[in-house]
Amino acid sequence: MDSSRKTAFDVLLDMEKEKSYSNLTLNRFIAENKPENSAFTRELVYGVLENKILLDYYLDNLIPSGIKKVKKKEACILRLGLYQIIFMESVPPYAAVNESVNMAKKICRGREGFINGVLRGYMKKNIRLPEERKDFLSVKYSFPPWIIDLWREEYGDSMCETLLEASNRRPQLSIRVNLLKTDRASLADVLKEKGFEVSEGKFSERILHVRGTGLLSLSEYEMGLFSIQDEASALAADMLGAAPGDRVIDVGAAPGGKTCAIGEMMANEGRIEAFDIYEHKLPLIRQQADRLGIEIVTAETMDSAEGSESLYETADKLLADVPCSGLGVIRRKPEIKYKEIQDFTDLEILQGRILEKSSQYLKIGGTLVYSTCTIRDRENGGQIRRFLEKHREFELIEERQLLPTEDIDGFYICKMLKKG
Repeated sequence: MDSSRKTAFDVLLDMEKEKSYSNLTLNRFIAENKPENSAFTRELVYGVLENKILLDYYLDNLIPSGIKKVKKKEACILRLGLYQIIFMESVPPYAAVNESVNMAKKICRGREGFINGVLRGYMKKNIRLPEERKDFLSVKYSFPPWIIDLWREEYGDSMCETLLEASNRRPQLSIRVNLLKTDRASLADVLKEKGFEVSEGKFSERILHVRGTGLLSLSEYEMGLFSIQDEASALAADMLGAAPGDRVIDVGAAPGGKTCAIGEMMANEGRIEAFDIYEHKLPLIRQQADRLGIEIVTAETMDSAEGSESLYETADKLLADVPCSGLGVIRRKPEIKYKEIQDFTDLEILQGRILEKSSQYLKIGGTLVYSTCTIRDRENGGQIRRFLEKHREFELIEERQLLPTEDIDGFYICKMLKKG
């Protein structure tokens, strides 16, 4: 059995059963199974996840009882096979069918004939997409109707489709240059010499976009010359404007990307207090800081919705990157599409509480950056409008809503000044 396809199957089955995250599950099974072609495995996993509703629509038209009646193992094999037939020009259709049948013989013996019949049935049958607009968008781009309703209401029908298409586009790999140890031009030259394609970021002066394999195995990574980080996330740290000598508080800090980005800006001078509600995530922050040579970070547990009076009026700068619906990073985590989140009331209340508590940590004249990785207004501009209506001592300085249509993660970043 092909090890790369089998690993993709293991990942998709685990996600079906455990509702696990694609990136973590992929990394785990690739490390365990050591597939012959890990890039092919990733292509299969993300391809199936990005197109699951479309694949299931075709399968529903090929299976009399529908895909929901099919056992999980068989459904995963069918989706993998059908994805290869429809989308992968490098895989001949007959090879996709044969490999799927071989997998079925090992994993669900006795059902190989069923697998074979369904996949060959697709190649013989011309299945049309739905005609009704919302159903068409839902199936074509594999997005649930509630997200389509949401984006059509906020952005209009044409922009909604543009967002759907962009959210299915694979993100480019971005790295943040560690200015404590090098500069963007120097690191770009080193990576080019090692065979990587490199281009500069458009939004942050610390970002490089890189194409190539084996980036994390480079000595430059181990030496802390760079970190993996999307440009939107780095921009949130940039907009905070932390300077050497500042006291900075970062709430909801794990895994530490923005924390370390702030530390690099501060030239290792000052103090960063990083907080997260989950104790098991704190080592991730410390490990990143150690690798990058950042010595001014402390990491502790705190429920940021409850806060701590001991922190009141102690910070020059504060970053509140709050929990959110994640609708801006679907291109990176396609499983977000399939979460049944339709009532955001509790989430909005939590965001508001974190913002309310965190704002009290600032000194007069201090800067607060509120950020999310979603593109839904009530979690973004809506939160800020409600906050500023209540807190006249804060002034809006800058507000940015980044969209995945700009080849960047969908991110909201708002910078405010505490006037006193």
